Amino acid sequence: MPDKVIGMLVGPGFEDLEFWSVAMRLREEGYELLIIGSEENTLYESKSGGLTAKSHIAARNVDPKTLFALTVPGGFAPDKMRRDTHMLEIIRTMDKDRKTIGFICHAGWMAASAKILQGRKCTGSLGIKDDMENAGALWVDEPAFQEGNLVWGRVVDDIPHYQKALIKALAMQS
Repeated sequence: MPDKVIGMLVGPGFEDLEFWSVAMRLREEGYELLIIGSEENTLYESKSGGLTAKSHIAARNVDPKTLFALTVPGGFAPDKMRRDTHMLEIIRTMDKDRKTIGFICHAGWMAASAKILQGRKCTGSLGIKDDMENAGALWVDEPAFQEGNLVWGRVVDDIPHYQKALIKALAMQS
């Protein structure tokens, strides 16, 4: 698996645990991570201000065909990142190619803005439920699940369930 690269989107105000615990779990599984921000080599602060994450590459320079999968953490970052058309194009391309994409908490905003939700089940923070339904999604109140190539996690407390669903989806894609 070391040759399988998973992209992780990051932006200002990302949720610490939804980024770092997932990153560590994916590394435990042997995946290489490519941290993707709006800008290359940029240090982003988490929403709590406690942790940071540095991008390796700008979204505009990413070829989604080279990524095995993608994960999107929640926090305040998705509201900023969804304004980056290059990040949205990565999501659309990977979804079209049926590659695994993980969304947790507020990350669903990215899926809504990428316009990939019509008729599909999703979950996330209750605060985005209306936005997701308005984007055509079918809201499900479960800790985590897989819907086709998409993996969904509800909130920070559900990270263990989300990680299990994500790892299972990645193994099925292999």
